[in-house]
Amino acid sequence: MNPSLADITRRLGGIAYGGDYNPEQWPHETWLEDARLMHRAGVNLVTLGVFSWSRIQPRPGAFEWGLLDEVMDLLHRHGVAVDLATPTAAPPPWFTRLHPDARPVTSSGTRLAHGSRQVFCPSSPAYAEAADAVVAALASRYAGHPALALWHVHNEWGNHNALCYCDTSAAAFRTWLRGRYKTLDALNEAWGSDFWSQRYGEWEEIDAPRDTTAFRNPGQELDYRRFSSDALLERHRAETALLRRAAPHVPVTTNLMGTLEKKVDGYAFAAECDAVSIDHYLPAADPEGHIDLALNADLARGMADGRPWLLMEHSTSAVNWQPVNVAKRPGETRRNSLTHLARGADGVLFFQWRQSRAGAEKWHSAMLPHAGTEGRVFKEATALGAELRSLREVTGTLVAADVAVLFDWHSWWALELQARPSGEFRYLDAVRDWYEALWRLNVTCDIVAPGADLTSYRAVVAPGLYLLSGRDADNLTRYVEQGGHLAVGCFGGVVDAYDRVHPGAHPGALRETLGLIVDEYLPLRPDDEVRLEDGTRVRQWAERVEPRGCRTVLSFADGPRGGPARGGPAVTRHDFGRGAGWYTAARLSADALRTVVRALCDEAGIAPVACTPPGVEAVRRRGDQESYLFLVNHTEDSVSVAVDGVGLAEAEIREGMAVLPPGGVVVVRESAPPGYINRAARALSPRSAW
Repeated sequence: MNPSLADITRRLGGIAYGGDYNPEQWPHETWLEDARLMHRAGVNLVTLGVFSWSRIQPRPGAFEWGLLDEVMDLLHRHGVAVDLATPTAAPPPWFTRLHPDARPVTSSGTRLAHGSRQVFCPSSPAYAEAADAVVAALASRYAGHPALALWHVHNEWGNHNALCYCDTSAAAFRTWLRGRYKTLDALNEAWGSDFWSQRYGEWEEIDAPRDTTAFRNPGQELDYRRFSSDALLERHRAETALLRRAAPHVPVTTNLMGTLEKKVDGYAFAAECDAVSIDHYLPAADPEGHIDLALNADLARGMADGRPWLLMEHSTSAVNWQPVNVAKRPGETRRNSLTHLARGADGVLFFQWRQSRAGAEKWHSAMLPHAGTEGRVFKEATALGAELRSLREVTGTLVAADVAVLFDWHSWWALELQARPSGEFRYLDAVRDWYEALWRLNVTCDIVAPGADLTSYRAVVAPGLYLLSGRDADNLTRYVEQGGHLAVGCFGGVVDAYDRVHPGAHPGALRETLGLIVDEYLPLRPDDEVRLEDGTRVRQWAERVEPRGCRTVLSFADGPRGGPARGGPAVTRHDFGRGAGWYTAARLSADALRTVVRALCDEAGIAPVACTPPGVEAVRRRGDQESYLFLVNHTEDSVSVAVDGVGLAEAEIREGMAVLPPGGVVVVRESAPPGYINRAARALSPRSAW
C-alpha cells in the first residue's frame, strides 16, 4: 500500500501544524531558539529546504550537507518532524551562468534574467540534469533520517514559468504533438489549420504560439497550455521517482497553487501525490474572501478524491505581493485555519516560521514575526497550535457532499483564449457565481472534474463548461439518464476537446440532455442590461434559446436591441431519462441564481447542512462512529445555532445552542451517529429547511 497523509497524522498524533522553515537565512545561534519556540507554539511539522539549492550545492558537483544535517537532527530532538523539500524551484546563480539558454523566454521573445525564483525553462535538458542530480543526492542523504515524515517536491509548480516560448520548448512541443496526434493530418484537422492557410506539411514547420500579427490559432494555443503543464508534470514525476526509489515508505506531496491559478492542471499533479497539498492566500481586504477560501478548500478535497489534504501555506497576517497588503484582524487567522480544517484539511501550515529580515518576502507575515514572541501574531499562533491539539480526534474524518461542482482547467484555458464572444465573460466568475449560491444556502459541494464518477451526487452543477469532450458529455448524459439533476451554466457544452464547435446547433454536446438549442449568443456591452420577469437584471451575457422539449422556469422580460425576445427562456428545465437537465441562458444576478439553485436542491432532495443565520457557515466532517459540525460566524454579531452534541476546544454550548461571537468558530461532536444524521437530513423537507 502506498504511504499517505494518514501515515503522517498518525505519526504526529493528530493534525499537522507548522510552516516553512528557512534556517539558512539566520545565524547558527538562532536555530536552537527556533526549535524551542516551535515546541512552545505546538509546531509538529516544518517544511525544510525549499529554497536552499545554493547552500546545498554551492558549485557544480560539490555538495555541503552540514547545515541540513544539524537542523534535521535539532528538529528531531525537539519533536518536530520534517517535510523535506527538493530545492529545484530556485536554481543557484552558477547554474544560470553556465546555462544561460536554460532561462525562460516570453511570448514576445524576451529571455528572462536570473534574480528571482523559477528562472528555468521546464523543457531544458541542462535544468533536468542539474535538478535530478541535487534531488538524487538529497534523497540518498536523508531517506533514513528519523525526522523525515514527508517529501515535498519543488514549490508551486509553474507559478512564475508556466509558459516558456524558447526554441527548446518549441522543439519539445513538436515532440509532444507527435505523441498526441501521430500524424500531421490529425493535427491539421484538430487545429482547423485550413483557416488562414495554416496547414502544416512538416512537423518542423510548427512553432510555439509566440506573438504574431493577429489572433493566434486557438487549437495551437490550447495545446501549448496543455504541453506546458505536461512539461512541468514530467519534471514533477522525475523528482518523485527519485524520492520514492530512495524512500518508498515516505509520502510525497507538492504544494499546488490553491488560489485557483490557471497555470497548470491541478488534477494531473494531484494524481501523482500521496498527499495533496495546496497554498491559499486571501485577496486583500475582500469582505467575501471567506467564500473564496471555502471554494479553494473544496477544490483541494476534490483533487484528493475526497480524502483529507494539507494546507501547506497560508499567512498569519499580511502578505507582501498585493498592491496593498492588509493585515489580518485579530482572530482571522484562527477562523481561516479552522475553516480549512472543516473542509477536509488534516494539516494547517504557514509561510513561514520566522519572518525574514532581508529579501523579497521580508514583509510577508510569519508565525514568529519581527515583533517576536510578545506580539499578537505569535500569541495567536501559539493558541491555535494548542487548539488544534485539542481537535485531533477530527483527523481522518471525511466531508460528505450531495452536490458536485464541475471544474476543468482545460475549459478555463479554452474559454479565455483570444477571439471569444466576450472578453468580459471569465471562467472563475462563472464558477464563483454558482459556488457562492451553494455556500450561502449552506450546501456543501465537492469540486471535481467533468469526467469524475458522479453517481453518488444528487445534483451536479457545471458553470463555465465551454469546452466539453465527447467522453465527458457522455458522462453527464448518463448521469441525468440514471436519475441525476444537472444544472449547466450559460455558454456551456459549446466546443470539443480541440476547441472545435460541436456539430449542429449549440450546445451541441448537451442539447438533447437539456432539451433546447441556443439560436444565438448575445454578449452584453458594459452598460447594457436585460430584465427578467422576476424583476432581477442580467448583465454581461444573455442567449436566445429555442425550447426542444424543455419547459421555461424563468423568462426574459425585455432587453436591448438584438437581445433575447420578450418572454424568451432565461432558465429552463428538461426531463431526460430518470433525471433532469437545467440550463441558464444568462449570467444571472446573485439573487436569481440562488433561487434557481434552491429549486434544484429542493427537487434533488438536498437540505442544508444546518439552519443558520445568514453569514454563518456550516460544514460537517464524518467518521465511522462520529460526526463533527463546524460553525463559522463571518458576521460582526454574536449568533446562536441549535446543535445536538458536545462542544470541542473553545466551543460554548448553552442549553442546546452553540454561541458564536463575532468572527467565531465552534466545533461540535454531534450526539447522533453519522447514519442517523444522513437519514435525518434527507428525510427533512429541503423547502422547509432553508
